[in-house]
Amino acid sequence: MKRLLLAGVALSAMGLLNRAEAADAALPAKAPAGCRTVVDPYKNYSCLDAYLGTDFMSRLVNYYRLEWGHEAAPADPKAPPGRRDYWPATPQAIPPYPFTEWPYGGTTSLGVTRPSSVDSPLMVALGNTAAGQWMNDNHIQVYGWVDPGGNLSTNTVRGGNAPAAYSYNPNTVQLDQAVIYFERLPDTVQKDHVDWGFRIAPIYGENYRYTTAFGLWSSQLLNQNANNGFDLPMAYGEVFIPQVMEGLMIRFGRYISIPDIEAQLAPNNYMYSHSMTYTFDNYTNTGVQFTLAANKNWMFQAGVTVGTESLPWHVGSTIANPFPNPLFPGNTMKQDPGAQPSGTFGVRWTSDSGKDDINIVANGINNGTWGYNNLQWYGLTYYHKFNDQWHISFETYNEHQSNVPNLLNATAAAALGNNGTPFSLAYMPFNSPFAAICKNSAVISCTASFQTFLTYLNYKVSPLDNISYRIEYVDDMEGQRTGVKTGYLETGIGWQHWFSPQIEMRPEISYYRSLNANAFNGNANFGILPNKNFAIIGAADIIIHF
Repeated sequence: MKRLLLAGVALSAMGLLNRAEAADAALPAKAPAGCRTVVDPYKNYSCLDAYLGTDFMSRLVNYYRLEWGHEAAPADPKAPPGRRDYWPATPQAIPPYPFTEWPYGGTTSLGVTRPSSVDSPLMVALGNTAAGQWMNDNHIQVYGWVDPGGNLSTNTVRGGNAPAAYSYNPNTVQLDQAVIYFERLPDTVQKDHVDWGFRIAPIYGENYRYTTAFGLWSSQLLNQNANNGFDLPMAYGEVFIPQVMEGLMIRFGRYISIPDIEAQLAPNNYMYSHSMTYTFDNYTNTGVQFTLAANKNWMFQAGVTVGTESLPWHVGSTIANPFPNPLFPGNTMKQDPGAQPSGTFGVRWTSDSGKDDINIVANGINNGTWGYNNLQWYGLTYYHKFNDQWHISFETYNEHQSNVPNLLNATAAAALGNNGTPFSLAYMPFNSPFAAICKNSAVISCTASFQTFLTYLNYKVSPLDNISYRIEYVDDMEGQRTGVKTGYLETGIGWQHWFSPQIEMRPEISYYRSLNANAFNGNANFGILPNKNFAIIGAADIIIHF
């Protein structure tokens, strides 16, 4: 009996040993000895790989599980500083806000960017693969998100939520955007060597209609009015030269315009919907942008572009003019008069505390003639942080175009109706730029202006929750931007709740009022006149990062 018991103990011990060896074999080869059981990487970062596992799918699922309920990824104690120690203090955090630095655009943030610093479940899942290791070695990341959303509206006509955005169609669920970034971030914290970067960012979904540049897959919007489409709002390279004062960044390609509180990409916004201020703004420029940090507080930007939402190959490009007229007198006319050499200029000041920030900018500056989106933009953004719970964001601008055909003038109306302009129906059957309702019918064209005032008041409820209240007034003085000559008042409130740094939902409700004419529940593409002077739109989306 004793021998049998000893044999049983020996067999049990051998079984335990075999299971322990099997468990050890399942761990990453370099897993610390102290991580042979599940250990929380937030408490012991060295156990991260042991927690995640070895295969792609396990690492992907486990990383989402790891971050659930947390406001940040577990911190690597060996990571180099992500900010110059003398730089203005970090004003905000993601979550619950859509940014850490006050937005300024046209450049990777100076003094605060390290390569491979984006928290990405996909990159973590790829970490054990040869491709992932090669990307990590070369500081290249691939990541993105999927953003479905929906709305309930007092409008009923297809496209009838406009001029509100981004929920173009009322009472629907849609894919707002699916986005993937291919990116290398330059190191702007260091000051000892020139560094470089790039970003390629294709987008697909309903939101393409707000990013489209004339001449780049634009037939989806301008010739087909497709509900979903593809665009490439960012495709640029960068060179960072740290030896010039506090750093000079040179960006070249297509990029997001400067400045703005909001941006086209869903995670960069407080609320699901966009303000009217942003909806009718400059969206993208194509050209070269220089951003110089003169010192820790002052930054200067200057660029040369081909206008707004226009492409270099449209510069000088002409089309036939079947109806010569005083506005376009020749037998040919420019395909896009707004595609021309243009300038962008900006200055930015940030306080040492990081609690105050102001940007004054002129964007897309040229002769201002009526083009696809030839917007002469002059304005500013201002941010103030009261404390860790409250901050305010303010934006105002005036934009205009000149030589806009006057709908009240018979000659101008004839030119539009007989295909005597680049944006007549024969050339651009959908979503073409509006003409103007000038002050009197005697002039064939006039300058059309658009003035805005926008404020966001934001309250941080918890590390994973923010409440944003938005109020704005805009005046479409000649009706060129929205298609209706009227002022607008809009106000809304939204809740941003983050389940983790990777998953966010944003329910909201907004009220819109056109003050001088009906502007809602119409669709110019189908000849449906608006029949309402107000809209109430409840909406929500969910952003899932990968």
